[in-house]
Parts: sequence; C-alpha cells; structure tokens
Amino acid sequence: MTIRQAVPEDARQAARLLYDALHDVAHQLTGEEKEQDVVEMLERYFAADEGRLSHKQALVKEIDGVVAGVVVAYGGDQIAELDRPILDRLRKLKNDPHFRLDKESDEDEYYIDTLSVSPAFGGQGIGTKLIRASEEQASALGYGKIAMAVVTDNARAYSLYLHLGYEVDKEITINGHVYYHMVKRL
Repeated sequence: MTIRQAVPEDARQAARLLYDALHDVAHQLTGEEKEQDVVEMLERYFAADEGRLSHKQALVKEIDGVVAGVVVAYGGDQIAELDRPILDRLRKLKNDPHFRLDKESDEDEYYIDTLSVSPAFGGQGIGTKLIRASEEQASALGYGKIAMAVVTDNARAYSLYLHLGYEVDKEITINGHVYYHMVKRL
C-alpha cells in the first residue's frame, strides 16, 4: 500500500480515475465529446512526458497492483509550460489559435489539479494520504502554500478539505462552473 510517483504504465487505470473526477472539464481538456474518446485521450495525456495531466505531475496509491487513487499536482508558476501541449492540440482541433483554458492556479502556489479515488477503495483515507503526500512534495519544492479547487456543490469534498486545514480564499470559474479555490499555508 504505497504512494509512489506515477509511471506511464499507470495511464489506463489513472485515465478512468481522472475522468471520474474531472467530468466536463475532461471533455474541455481533451476536446472530445464521447466518454470513451475522452478517457482514451486522458490516457495519452497521462502516458506523455509533458503536460498538466502527465504521469510526471502525478502520484498514485497502489494497492495489490491496482491504482486505487491518483493526485495530479504542480507549481502554479509552471502552468503555461504544462498547458502548452494541451493548448496546441485543442487550438488545432478547434481551429482557434486563441483558444484558452480557465486559470485555476495562482503563480505562488503548488496546485492540486485532480484528486480521485476508485470507488472500490473509498472510505480508506486514500484521498487524505494523497493530499498529504502532495503537501510534502510542495514543501520539498519550496512552495509556501498549496491550493485546490472544489466545485461549490461538492459538500463531502469541501468538508474534507476544511478538516485538512484548507480555507476558501476566492471563487473561480472553470468550464462555466463555480469552484471554491481553497488554500493551505505550509
């Protein structure tokens, strides 16, 4: 039952978890409409060496050879570079050289982009362990705060994040939905 750096071979299992957490944002980030196509593109993004959803930005909790949970996190100051491969693809796909993604993170924070735990492993504290591992990573990299966004109607996640010491500092809009931007000082 270890938390470890993700590897490209985790992509198939991680893509499903990412989709379960991201929903409509996954459709936006991939430019795909059908769920199967979105999951396949997320798998490609995760297996790649660059990009916001790459395995290089991810930690996984593995239990008996199964990816039970995944967290994707990175420095907010890195987002322009991390979004480049996704934006290049979407701009071509949409034939819109000015297409942009919503700003989720601030420059001075380590940002938890996506956190997802398989329903088969729910209630075991895996999400909390993945958040704690991200906090340790943020501290090791010299960030003074860590942040995440939670959709305003996700009361369960919101209450967990409050319990873990996160506070709402503002509301942000991602793909047309309002999210609480929650931060924790490290």
